[in-house]
Amino acid sequence: MEHEILIVDDEPDIRFLIEGILNDEGYATRTAANSDQALELFRANRPSLAILDIWLQGSKLDGLELLKIMQAEEPGMPALMISGHGTIETAVASLKHGAYDFIEKPFQSDRLLVVVQRALEAARLQRENAELRLRAGPETTLSGEGAAVSAVRGQIERVAPTNSRVLITGPAGSGKEVAARMIHARSRRAEGPFVALNCATLAPNRFEEELFGLEGSDGQPARRGVLERSHRGTLLLDEVANMPLETQGKIVRALQDQTFERIGGNTRIKVDVRVIATTNRDLQSEIMAHRFREDLYYRLAVVPLRIPSLRERREDIPGLAKHFLERCAQSSGLPIRELSVDALAALQAYEWPGNVRELRNLMERLLIMMPGSGSDPIRADMLPSSISQGAPSMTRLNSGADVMSLPLREARDLFETQYLQVQLMRLGGNISRTANFVCMERSALHRKLKQLGVTTQEDRSTSSAVGS
Repeated sequence: MEHEILIVDDEPDIRFLIEGILNDEGYATRTAANSDQALELFRANRPSLAILDIWLQGSKLDGLELLKIMQAEEPGMPALMISGHGTIETAVASLKHGAYDFIEKPFQSDRLLVVVQRALEAARLQRENAELRLRAGPETTLSGEGAAVSAVRGQIERVAPTNSRVLITGPAGSGKEVAARMIHARSRRAEGPFVALNCATLAPNRFEEELFGLEGSDGQPARRGVLERSHRGTLLLDEVANMPLETQGKIVRALQDQTFERIGGNTRIKVDVRVIATTNRDLQSEIMAHRFREDLYYRLAVVPLRIPSLRERREDIPGLAKHFLERCAQSSGLPIRELSVDALAALQAYEWPGNVRELRNLMERLLIMMPGSGSDPIRADMLPSSISQGAPSMTRLNSGADVMSLPLREARDLFETQYLQVQLMRLGGNISRTANFVCMERSALHRKLKQLGVTTQEDRSTSSAVGS
């Protein structure tokens, strides 16, 4: 991404010299001769870096005072101080107030370029470290090998580099924020900030302040909103259907023009932000009920992306469960534990109203609370009753089961029925994979399932098609 540098110096020759050096290296530049021009340019469009002359003749503010204001309003922005009358005291004062470095005039162009490059790299690493700390908890990749989630990952790979706005829909806990982070990480904005605003937890009277920020007054610095903080990066509007109608109308213009005014201000601020929105509601129904603006919907849903629920991708449950167990073991220092076949079958039979988030929380709870050592697998009878009761009956059999009182043929049929139910559940209902696992021809397995009265996903799909 192209970096833009603000050059502030009262001498036209110096401004022209620095601008030429930077332009030759591919940097975009803007120049100001005094503090008023500098603040106007700075607030209209945040630069990647500022080069400030300490002694600004004929200005209301000198370079150090400008530095303090810029650092208060944009803490992560690097600044270089330059002066032809510098002393050790001014250099120390510059660094104390947040400048990256101090360069004395006259300077060599090579030295200026090296310091500029290092300052930009330091700022990038600072943002990256902050983002990594933020990511320490949440997942950052949609895991799973099933067709549904593989299709979503393919869509993400296509849309990520385009800079288009994306509307991500799906039930709560399915991984919508994870998908948004994947889009950001694979975009040309990956080195910029990723800022999330949870619309579901924000009080209605706080929305505009959080979005647009507050203008400074009475000597207090301005407070940046999420639109400014996500400049040159990505803004996630999480659960956007919860945004008040009045605020929806105001953000429509901000999305269209990429400009806005802080609350209490009268200067329009230009930003470069990619917006991704998520929701677990049907926005078309919300529009019909006059709870969501149609014009905002069409600005957000340039590219719609749907995340499937966990019950739509049961084949991914074993891999996800293992991943969460390993991740929890690593973070907690506990030994990793395996899931038994009957436990996996029970997990795959469950409906998962809380989706992937519920599965992750359950794996963490099991690893911490279940008795036994790391070598003991987690069995179906260790799972919560709400999960184990819905599993195929074989996962709940014990040595005292009534099967021993049945004639051989009935006992064999019961065993085969329950055994094949478990294997189908484990393998996501895939007939070919199940046949391969139980060492049967696919056609022979179909006949056996029909004989035992076991209904498969293919049977249900065929029946639905015929009925329609």
